[in-house]
Amino acid sequence: MYNNMSDLETALALCQQCALRREGNRGPTSYNGVTASPLMIVGEGPGGVEDEYGVPLVGPSGQLLDKALWSVGITRDLIYTTNIVKCRPKGNRTPTVDEGRFCAGHWLDEEIALVRPKVIVALGSVALKYLYGDNGRITKDRGRWFDTKYEVPAIATYHPAYLLRLTGQDLVKAKWEVYYDLKAAVEKCAELMPGYVLKAPNPANLLEMYSERKRQRSINPN
Repeated sequence: MYNNMSDLETALALCQQCALRREGNRGPTSYNGVTASPLMIVGEGPGGVEDEYGVPLVGPSGQLLDKALWSVGITRDLIYTTNIVKCRPKGNRTPTVDEGRFCAGHWLDEEIALVRPKVIVALGSVALKYLYGDNGRITKDRGRWFDTKYEVPAIATYHPAYLLRLTGQDLVKAKWEVYYDLKAAVEKCAELMPGYVLKAPNPANLLEMYSERKRQRSINPN
């Protein structure tokens, strides 16, 4: 439907198609990173920091994700990150599966058609259920490769917000599982697009990179 990402972002910014847009947020969030990457990470929905900056996974969950990605040789400025749901749900709640299905059917499908990633990582249950199907269970299906309707292989892992709620041995175990899931994604990218560099010399400061977008959203909050 859209010829390029600029056209898609313009249309996305004007979206009023569901009730989430009316829950007091600053409007739809877009993506961060680069469209040339073979790797696409798909999260669930924006929280408060993401709502301010207009891009996904830059708050506490995103900062934890950055550390996990760095450990396997990825920086966020060299991959593509987006969300199933584009507008912040009230109270930072997790989006419902129905909300994810509606929003992603309008926007994520279009993003994938334009970006044409080689590998998708689904973070959390909402992303898994949209990409895999309603029978998907993050505790059962994480770490397993599955086919998507886009003919792009995908692997699911825990959303970093889930890790932030864990303590003790549960946290240690889950962090290692995320590490191996992300490592598998790196290996798949190397297989499908040899030579693409996923890691910059230094970690990306996403809050700095998108500070101008934050400023613009503060001027035009709705």
